[in-house]
Amino acid sequence: MAAPIEIPLRDTDEVIELDPEQLPEGEEVLGILRQERSQLNTWVTVALAYYKQKKTDDFIKILEASRVDANIHYRDFEKDQMRAYDMLAAYYVQEANREKSKDKKRDLFLKATLLYTTADKIIMYDQNHLLGRAYFCLLEGDKMDQADAQFNFVLNQSPSNIPSLLGKACIAFNKKDYRGALAFYKKALRTNPNCPAAVRLGMGHCFLKLSNPDKAKLAFQRALDLEPQCVGALVGLAILKLNLHEPESNRMGVQMLSKAYTIDSTNPMVLNHLANHFFFKKDYQKVQHLALHAFHNTENEAMRAESCYQLARAFHVQRDYDQAFQYYYQSTQFAPVNFVLPHFGLGQMYIYRGDSENAAQCFEKVLKAQPGNYETMKILGSLYATSSSQSKRDIAKNHLKKVTEQFPDDVEAWIELAQILEQNDLQGSLQAYGTATSILTEKVNADIPPEILNNVAALHYRLGNLDEAMSKLEQAIERAKIEAQHDAQYYDSISVSMTYNLARLYEAMAVFDKADKLYKDILKEHPNYIDCYLRLGCMARDKGLIFVASDFFKDALKINMENPDTRSLLGNLHLAKMQKKALAIYKQVLRNDPKNIWAANGIGAVLAHKGCIIEARDIFAQVREATADFCDVWINIAHIYVEQKQYISAIQMYENCLKKFYRHNNVEVMQYLARAYFRAGKLKEAKMTLLKARRVAPQDTVLLFNIALVLQRLATFVLRDEKSVLSVVLQAVHELGLAHKYFTYLSVHGDKTRYNIALAETEANQCQDLLQQAQYHVSRARKIDEEERSLRQKQELEREEFKRRQAEDRRRMEEMRRKAHEEMLLKRQEYKEKTKNALFFAEPAPEAKKKGGRGRKDYISDSDASGGEVGGGGGSGGEEGSGAPKERKRKGEKKPRKSQGGGGTSGDESGGESGAPATKRKRRIASDEEDSDGSQRRSRSRSRSGSGSRSRSRSGSGSRAGSRAGSGSHSRSRSRSRSRSRSGSAKGSRSRSRSGSGGSRSRSRSRSRSQSAGSRKSGSRSRSRSR
Repeated sequence: MAAPIEIPLRDTDEVIELDPEQLPEGEEVLGILRQERSQLNTWVTVALAYYKQKKTDDFIKILEASRVDANIHYRDFEKDQMRAYDMLAAYYVQEANREKSKDKKRDLFLKATLLYTTADKIIMYDQNHLLGRAYFCLLEGDKMDQADAQFNFVLNQSPSNIPSLLGKACIAFNKKDYRGALAFYKKALRTNPNCPAAVRLGMGHCFLKLSNPDKAKLAFQRALDLEPQCVGALVGLAILKLNLHEPESNRMGVQMLSKAYTIDSTNPMVLNHLANHFFFKKDYQKVQHLALHAFHNTENEAMRAESCYQLARAFHVQRDYDQAFQYYYQSTQFAPVNFVLPHFGLGQMYIYRGDSENAAQCFEKVLKAQPGNYETMKILGSLYATSSSQSKRDIAKNHLKKVTEQFPDDVEAWIELAQILEQNDLQGSLQAYGTATSILTEKVNADIPPEILNNVAALHYRLGNLDEAMSKLEQAIERAKIEAQHDAQYYDSISVSMTYNLARLYEAMAVFDKADKLYKDILKEHPNYIDCYLRLGCMARDKGLIFVASDFFKDALKINMENPDTRSLLGNLHLAKMQKKALAIYKQVLRNDPKNIWAANGIGAVLAHKGCIIEARDIFAQVREATADFCDVWINIAHIYVEQKQYISAIQMYENCLKKFYRHNNVEVMQYLARAYFRAGKLKEAKMTLLKARRVAPQDTVLLFNIALVLQRLATFVLRDEKSVLSVVLQAVHELGLAHKYFTYLSVHGDKTRYNIALAETEANQCQDLLQQAQYHVSRARKIDEEERSLRQKQELEREEFKRRQAEDRRRMEEMRRKAHEEMLLKRQEYKEKTKNALFFAEPAPEAKKKGGRGRKDYISDSDASGGEVGGGGGSGGEEGSGAPKERKRKGEKKPRKSQGGGGTSGDESGGESGAPATKRKRRIASDEEDSDGSQRRSRSRSRSGSGSRSRSRSGSGSRAGSRAGSGSHSRSRSRSRSRSRSGSAKGSRSRSRSGSGGSRSRSRSRSRSQSAGSRKSGSRSRSRSR
């Protein structure tokens, strides 16, 4: 017995006790709670007691009133407040799950949402609150991931929380992770072995999905032991029993379903299974009652799909096809992807209505879900076998081949396959018919139908096996006479076709009298049999009886004025007759006028129509040699080229004809040109030519037909080319749509006298088939285009990165060069500053002139004790004095002298006399008066003499000067000289000079070599070079 509930009295120590088993009226308890200002936890406890007694109205009133009237002035009241909100919200969720009305369900869910949102603001992460919200998300729909996240949060805090484990199991099961769901159920069961029966029920469903019916049976049985009223366990066990297909097990399964129905007569699962049972019992009224009851007691779409399917097949078997179609269609709207039975039934209804296209779509969905389904492939093979689309006939052939591989004894499949192969594989068709006849005679022990024998005879006829064809056809006729006893009307009708085939066979075997008799016998019984008139006309034509043939063709034309074969044969007859007459007239004209080009051209045309292509070409060539201004002969030659498949020559001829003879576009010649392009495979050129012609004649429907045909062929080629880019594929799909529109228009409003309207309709259907496949080609091209674009972007980024690295390298090198240059300039400046005060002027050299030499003034440096002489700054030359001191010139008295270098010269002197040594002084100077024009000069001289002395001198000078006017003027000069001298004597001097001034620089090099022991003047040789 449950403990009583105590309600404390205000301001006293007394309490009011309530028996949970015998609760008073809710209003009375509610008044006590309000009067005593009871704490909120007491309100919640009392409300829960009323809920357990199934007094839900009082439960709701107490909890709703507690939100306003309860006393919350105590510690940790928030937990009780949140508990009250969660309890009321959970009740609304439970009621919403049971509710059938969508509006009421939505209102209840809205109330629960508001309560849970309010509770969130109190304690958001309470475990019980999160569990309640998680289950609310599961039931509300489309929030499974949110529920999973909340279950995970609770399990992280409490890994053995059973409600979270069960919620995770439910989510895993709905995600088809049956092993994961089973693991969660097992963990919950290990945590608490006394779990309710629903846990075992969930495990049973998991075992059933994992193809383990034995463990599923144990789980369902255990759930039933724990809870004998468990409807789910009863249904599970009943299904397991029914799947055994044994009388006793079927009886037990139905008993379990009946028990489940007694427990819960509104359970849709029970109702659907009972409906299925009564369908096989052929109690279709009960099926309809139970299925409708199930449909109205569930909102689950999968359950509703099952209910509609049970209704549909009940109506189907009662031949109420309209009702069956309605419920099959409704079932397909509710059905999940893997429930394909309604699609199968709907396809059958479409076949009954003659809608083969929609029927094929339904069966395609079935085949997609169950790729090896035998019945579906067989039905699709039959549907596609009669299609005008070659691609669909190929699909039918593949399906029927798979059917015959799975079930080699299926006669119907072999016959369907043979009929498909009749179009392009005569030998394969004959073999398929042979297999079918073998099965019929050997395994079925049945006679071969006359239809099959007739078809086999027709195949032998087409293969040229006339004797075999005659044998099979005679057997067919005999068999039809026997079968006519059972169905005279049908077999008499097929006997007419077989008699016609027999006459046709006699005609092929040249037994014309028998053929003629059979044709006429048929016409006596069936005067409107047009094919007999046509064959009699052809036989008369072949005998040369043109007028008799014409009469037969006209008789056929009276029966059906629109028959194309009749008109073609009659036209050919008149054409042949007129050609003979025309040829005779042309010959007569040429006899009278041998130079008549029109007659010669006419003879060539007649010969071409008769098939004498070579002779016609020769005649046309002779006519063109006679005159080049006759356009007809150009066109005829082009026609000959087309017949000879010399399409390039034909194209050139047509184009030349257009340029030469027609100032404006000629529609007829442009159509000829487009035909040549089309046959040459140049579809784009054919399209452009036809579009130009359509601008001239927009009302011409033949042009429109040809344009549509070219657009279709071009689009087909583009779509089949897997290398086509996206833009080209999209253009092809657009043009294919145009072609479909053109053909559809022409199939209704076309000119029957100029082309076959039925052909336009056929082409329109083919365009429609291609358009249905276009999305695949567009997706493939888009994928290729995206890959190419990404590759190009990647390459572009790599190029940009390479250019950036190159630019960075160049910038770094430039920076290094600039820094090196600045460092060099800085060092040069430091060097200049260090040497600025050490520079001074050199004393002038003695004025004694040397014979043959040129006088000059020189500055001499006396820093060396050795006897070399060096001059620089003013010119070049050398002099040897007697040792007298030279008078020094001041800086201001220096005279400028002519110089080829324009700025400064440097010279070397070398002497070899052995007289008294001359006193020498050296000075290093800097000159500010020197100017330079930027030239560089080098001089080199060599001298040799017969004496043993040898002298070599080399000097280089460069000058650089800059000046500024005004008070801030500044001039700088730098000079450096170098001289080398070698002789046979012991003395030698070496000097190097270089000067820089402004922006000019000059260098001179001089060498002299002397070979004289006594005199340096004799036998001298010199060479000089200056730059």
